[in-house]
Amino acid sequence: MSLPPLPTLRSPRVQLRLLTPQDCEPFIRGAAASRELHGTWVNPPTDKVGYQATMERVGDSHAPLGVFSRDNGGLIGVFNFSQILLGFFCSAYLGYFVFEPYAGRGLMCEGLELTLHMGFEHLALHRIEANIQPGNAQSIALVRRCGFEQEGFSPGYLFIAGAWRDHQRWAIRREIWSPRRDTHTLR
Repeated sequence: MSLPPLPTLRSPRVQLRLLTPQDCEPFIRGAAASRELHGTWVNPPTDKVGYQATMERVGDSHAPLGVFSRDNGGLIGVFNFSQILLGFFCSAYLGYFVFEPYAGRGLMCEGLELTLHMGFEHLALHRIEANIQPGNAQSIALVRRCGFEQEGFSPGYLFIAGAWRDHQRWAIRREIWSPRRDTHTLR
């Protein structure tokens, strides 16, 4: 499957667009500076080889979306759609992480709302699922605030930071999604 052309979306404080090879340096700087913040929750690439591997998956069933500050252009964080399946399923998994120094400012909430717009309006998804470790209270609060519902629990679900980690399954469907009114599309 090839992804359709994805627009740039913006809200009052952030802009969301597909990551490109030119975003490599800010990405790896942000990932390296955020190792302590990310802990055992997520392990984004911290070198050019890892970032290039991410870029090579774009267009198949993977769409890494960068959240950028409209004030200074800085890379705030990333939302990754993966396992994008259309047809009768119309679903994708969603992973995400924020970079220092942007954590705790509500910017990822704006980014997630734009990501949902991208998923439901531009990728024609019906369901988006995020799997979150139970102790990651900030991540759970983020998806809950944006309308996700907890659907279940998966023991030993993902291998992260050297161990199989339990995860809660959170999802949102198109019919329960409430789009933001202040989302603007840039071509």
